[in-house]
Amino acid sequence: MAQLSIFKDFDGYSPKYHFFKNSLLGRIHDSIPWDELVACLPDERVGRGAPSWFGARGMFALMFLKAYFNISDRQLLERFNTDWSLQYFCGKVLSEDQQIKDMTIMTRIRAYIESHCEWEKLQETLINHWKYDVSNSHVLLMDATCYESYIRFPTDVKLLWECCEWVFESQLFSICSEYGIKRPRSKFREQKLAQMSYSRKRKNSFKETLRRRKALIYLLNKGIGQLQDILDKNKGAGLDLKDFARFGVIKKVCQQQEFLLANPPSKLKDRIVSLHKPYLRPIVRGKEKKPVEFGAKAHILQVDGLTFIDKLDFNAYNECTRLKLSVAKHKRFFGPVKQLGADRIYATNKNRVFCTGKKIFTCFPKKGPKRLSKAEKTLSSEISKQRATVMEGVFGTNKNFYGLGKIKVKGEKREKLMIFFGIMTANAVLIAKRREAKESPPKQKAA
Repeated sequence: MAQLSIFKDFDGYSPKYHFFKNSLLGRIHDSIPWDELVACLPDERVGRGAPSWFGARGMFALMFLKAYFNISDRQLLERFNTDWSLQYFCGKVLSEDQQIKDMTIMTRIRAYIESHCEWEKLQETLINHWKYDVSNSHVLLMDATCYESYIRFPTDVKLLWECCEWVFESQLFSICSEYGIKRPRSKFREQKLAQMSYSRKRKNSFKETLRRRKALIYLLNKGIGQLQDILDKNKGAGLDLKDFARFGVIKKVCQQQEFLLANPPSKLKDRIVSLHKPYLRPIVRGKEKKPVEFGAKAHILQVDGLTFIDKLDFNAYNECTRLKLSVAKHKRFFGPVKQLGADRIYATNKNRVFCTGKKIFTCFPKKGPKRLSKAEKTLSSEISKQRATVMEGVFGTNKNFYGLGKIKVKGEKREKLMIFFGIMTANAVLIAKRREAKESPPKQKAA
């Protein structure tokens, strides 16, 4: 008599699928409105060529998984090849002889979502689906944070030297070698030795740094002129659009550094701090350890633990001006605000008058002779405590566990997309755990 296997498929049902559905990853999968997200992207193309590994649903699923596991693209795809739970999550179960070997899929997925969909539309879809799991929808908490980008700490000398290396070594010398043109005279080799000597020193004086900046600006100006002459004579010399865009950024860097050298110290609008990420701007935060951060500044709203983005920008802005718009956005999703928690920077006279007119109770410090009652003091203290603990805790959780500590991708829209998926993945985990707690029966106390 043949013995039946313990785990046997019947009628297309796999026991593995049952295990997946009862795991945390399966509950996260069930908390996400896949059909509404897929509707945000255009219909899949059907025609000649090899079929794509993932459809629209699989693309979104991989973006959520990358933020959930906080691993690199290669590690994610290697785990996908060997982990059936990730395959169930993406709706793409590989056969025994199948394996994804193309490790650039995630780059193309980010580029596709970035070019065909805006994160604001995706956020509205998710919030409209999750708002029914929110209980205290009348309480709104708000604060701002900065999601840093993965770059080396910028200095004027480093930035100028990177520009000089690109102009001379990456473009000018290679173009001259390719077209058989004699290299124009320059002091690049001498300045390269001087730069190595400067960078090896543990500490450089202000005069040495100033001397280095002047020499590099002079060298960069000369290199830009020589490269431009060769490009004009050889009709572009085979440079692609990315190289021309980079050349334009370098010209702007040279102009800005000349201005800063002639006008020290001075504030400069749209100052470029990274050659590879020219959209980054210095964000002055005023913290003791990090007075200046380089990344996207996000104004975050929170309702009963559910976090969503009000504004995400790489340029610095004052978050206190966003209070009225944030209240209006909350009303569109959850209804009118009755209680509001924010720090002291929001407590301007305009915001106080607005909240009084809308009958919104705030945790702002009291002004005027009229004192708060004992109940109002207790409520104000509780709102302040929730904002300072729960909301600040969410910022730390997202940065430490959902891939938002240092954003490594390049591109303004792409970085915003990674920040969005990190925050929404944390929300999906929260909703999944909350639904599980509601479904599970309460534990009975022992007699």
